[in-house]
Amino acid sequence: VLRDDFRQPPGDVVVAVGEPAILECVPPRGHPEPSVSWRKNGAWLSDKDERLTIRGGKLMLASTRKSDAGVYVCVATNVVGERYSEPAELAVF
Repeated sequence: VLRDDFRQPPGDVVVAVGEPAILECVPPRGHPEPSVSWRKNGAWLSDKDERLTIRGGKLMLASTRKSDAGVYVCVATNVVGERYSEPAELAVF
């Protein structure tokens, strides 16, 4: 089972260069409980980037750069399938 609605979709975030940024998402309820991953401008984000942490539904960028600006989507996945959140924009000034 993977319900339709995200309990909390990510919201737009505006930060200054060098500031931390947090995008939060609470995935739909599911059985089994869905895992959360993120896409930026359509590409999967990798937690190999040491500035980036994905914990629960939170995506945390330690020190933002201009290149971090873009459109982020939270993806909830379990054995049933995937659900994509509404897009959220990260603006970096």
